[in-house]
Amino acid sequence: MTIERYLRAIAGSFVLASALLAHYHSQYWLFFTGFVGLNLLQSAFTNWCPMITILKKLGVKSQG
Repeated sequence: MTIERYLRAIAGSFVLASALLAHYHSQYWLFFTGFVGLNLLQSAFTNWCPMITILKKLGVKSQG
């Protein structure tokens, strides 16, 4: 898998996990959902995402 696919899988997993935790444990988990959403939004404008930096350091190849 490429960085782009890992990033989508990780972001989707974080949102799904935090939504489930908010439903079953505490609504404060929705702050984490919001954080993930804001991070995705800022990466659309800045073309920089911390998770991509981490994945590159782990040796995951990029599509391009």
